[in-house]
Formats: sequence, structure tokens, C-alpha cells
Amino acid sequence: MAAAGSSPSIVEYFGGEDGYRCGYCKNESGNLSHGMWAHSMTVQDYQDLIDRGWRRSGKYVYKPIMNQTCCPQYTIRCQALRFQSSKSHKKVLKKMLKFISKGDVSKVASEEEPMDSHIEDVVTCDFAYKSESHVSQSELTPLSVDHPERVENEDKDTGETKEVNEQKVESGSPQICADKDTPVPGEPSHSAKTVHAPPKPGKGADLSKPPCRKAKDIRKERKLQKLLQNQMCTLEGSQLQGGDQVFLLQNSKSKTNQPKTIEDFVFVSLPDDARHKLEFTRFLCDSPLEAENAPNGPECGYGSFHQQYWLDGKIIAVGVIDILPYCVSSVYLYYDPDYSFLSLGVYSALREIAFTRQLHEKAPDLCFYYMGFYIHSCPKMRYKGQYRPSDLLCPETYVWTPIEQCLPLLEDAKYCRLNQDVKAVDEGRIKELGRVRVLHKRTVMPYSVYKKRRKGPSDEASVQQYASLVGQTCSERMLLFRS
Repeated sequence: MAAAGSSPSIVEYFGGEDGYRCGYCKNESGNLSHGMWAHSMTVQDYQDLIDRGWRRSGKYVYKPIMNQTCCPQYTIRCQALRFQSSKSHKKVLKKMLKFISKGDVSKVASEEEPMDSHIEDVVTCDFAYKSESHVSQSELTPLSVDHPERVENEDKDTGETKEVNEQKVESGSPQICADKDTPVPGEPSHSAKTVHAPPKPGKGADLSKPPCRKAKDIRKERKLQKLLQNQMCTLEGSQLQGGDQVFLLQNSKSKTNQPKTIEDFVFVSLPDDARHKLEFTRFLCDSPLEAENAPNGPECGYGSFHQQYWLDGKIIAVGVIDILPYCVSSVYLYYDPDYSFLSLGVYSALREIAFTRQLHEKAPDLCFYYMGFYIHSCPKMRYKGQYRPSDLLCPETYVWTPIEQCLPLLEDAKYCRLNQDVKAVDEGRIKELGRVRVLHKRTVMPYSVYKKRRKGPSDEASVQQYASLVGQTCSERMLLFRS
């Protein structure tokens, strides 16, 4: 859904031969991933990439080598429109509401809560800083587009290609930036210490089992079912369909017995004498994603945003999110450790789910909340599976699979094909390598042209690997920089 006239994505592929220290199991060289530097990227390209298992850390975009890395990382998304907060989630929301309203909170109890941070994806290894690109900006500005049909004429002439059909590509659209190297007043610096609450011992929550239910809720449901049967018996000459039964059951419930949603907690009106004031600001921030606006998109547009949490005029947390065509993707959160008793990791995730629902009202296609990676082999990282309903991405077919179906498989093996359809294949796989778009000497051309023009050893293996990882669609849209 790239905006008309928007700049194409420009990436520099690095491969994935070297291993790095794993922040989960502490293996010194077991963390294996493919990576590329995004000089610029459209939101549609990044949406398609994360739907193939990629994820960004700043301008570095990486994809774990799932069948080789020590701790396989499965992309996880929450179905925000159907999300139901758990008992522990509501506990966090109530705690925040109580703190703001009355200034009362039990710090002792909060210290015993399970790990609630969702920032670990970008702080567990240092590969992003070792792979920084040193290509000058002038090399990344295409001057012309070359086409396959011109190759024959080129061979007949002197090997020089006349530069025609000039298509100037802007280096980037103006953005209101909050660069981490130049923090805004009151904003924590980029070097701010990230704090993780210690996990409880054990293997974490058993996500294969349904959430516990109170006995009184079960009794209420049975009573309503009996009431429903009696009502059905009194209806003459009509039959209720399955959907009508559900509708009748829902409307039989008292409004006071309806479970509270996230919105009931985060958008509630506070008393005039509330002890604290919690405010939120959101604005575009510096990232490789090009900000875009679309008629059927959210009012704030697409791109990367800082979400700042201000308590009584003091900033206590900053979350970074990417608003994409089909989802809100949580990048990371950092916060003041003095306020860790408020479980800001969980609270911010719940607010971002509520925000996703808000955006959906204006942008109907936007209905998922991406939480980064789910790592079943690391017990403290299983908490992401508690945001239900959620799906995991199959690392072989790139098909979403309900997490309930994945958990038994992951108990048996840390890496597995989640899609159980043995005939299913990667529908977005590379089919024509020659159609991969390349940026070479400031000229855009398909790989078929570049291959004939290139001097020196062949790089076909590297380009083939890149194309297989990003898929045919992205490989034909994005520009692969070749020096």
C-alpha cells in the first residue's frame, strides 16, 4: 500500500555466517541470524517482512536462522479485536488505576509478579552495532532505471548505458523526529538502563491449558443455559440458529455481569481529587520506516512513533511502536526503574492493544498487535503467550497457527514446522531471481541486467539467499544495494 510517489526501500544484505552471544541462554556464539541494513523502508515492505519472520532493531533488520539458532524465535501476534484480558492483566490495570486515583499501591506484592518487560528483543545481543553500514548517501540515490530489454543493445555498444527515464528518489521525507541520540527535554537517554523483573522459578505458565474459571461464573453460565432452553421451548413455529442462540445468551446477561474490557480501565474518568495525573504523548520518531498517510489509514498515519508516559509532568516510560498496514508492532519499551512496581511492561502492552483497536475504527485492515518473538525454549519468555488469542508464524510456510496448536509441538522440540499441512509450501517463495531489483552505481536494474554487467566473482549465491528470505514480492519492490 505504498503511497503514490513514495521512495522505494533500499537495503544492504549482510548474510548470516557469524554467530553472536545469545541473551536468553547465554551461549557465546549460538545466536544465528540473517541481517540487512535498511537505509530506508516502506511500511508495506516491513509489514511483509515481519510476516516472513523478520524484525528490526533500529535500522538493522534481522531474521533468526530458526533451525540452527540456539533459541528459536517465533513471530507472535495477538488478535487485538478478540483480545480478552486475563486475571493478571486486570490486576495490573487495577493497580495503575488505584495508584493514580488514590496514590495507593502495594510495592511488595508487585515485586513478586512474573517478568513483565517486552523490551528484550533489542537488548539481547550486539549484532546490530557490528553490522552498521558505511555506504555514503550519494551512492543510495538512484539516478535512473535500467530494464532487461536494454541488455542486448548494451552488449552491441561500448558497454556503457545511456541514463534515461530519470526517476529521482528522495532520501527521505521530513519527519518530526525524537532521535535517541538527541533526546527531547525530560526524555531518558538512549543509554538508559533497562530493567527486567526477575522471573519466577519453574517453567512458566502452562499455556496449553485454558484459563482458570471461578465456580460462581460456571454456575451463572449453567443458569443462563437453562434459561435459554426454557425460552427456546416457548418459541412457537420458529427455530433458532446457532448464531441466534449465542446472541440470545449474550443478551440474557446483565450489563453489570459483563466482563470489563481494557478500555474500561484505561479510558475511565478519574475523580477530581485524583492523587496523580498520567498523560500520554505520541509523535513520529527517527527510524528507517518512511512515514505515510493514506485515505483509508489511521489519522496519525503509518510509521514509527514514540509513545511517552508522563506521570505528574515527569516522563516515566517511552515505548516505540511501528504502525503498519495490518498491525501495531511493538518495538521496545524503556522505563524509569523507580516505577517498576507499576508493571509498566504489561501496562504498556495492554494500552497498545487498546490503541490497536482504536486505529481499527478508521483503518479496518489494521487489527493485529505484534509482540516480537515468542521463545518457548526460554521459560521467562513464555509470558507473551498469555495475551490471547494469539498466533505463531510457521518458519517454513509463513502461515499463522493458533498458539494452542503450537505448544504441544514446541514441548517436544524447540524448532518445529508449526503448519501441520505437509503439502503446504511457502507461497511467497522466490520464483524468478532475475526479477530481483538491484541498485548498482546509482542505477536501478533487475538482477538479470546486473548479473551481465557485474565484474569479478559471482554474487548469485548471496542474492539467491537474500531473495529466498524476503520473498518474491519484496525482492521485486525493494532495492538491493550492490557496490
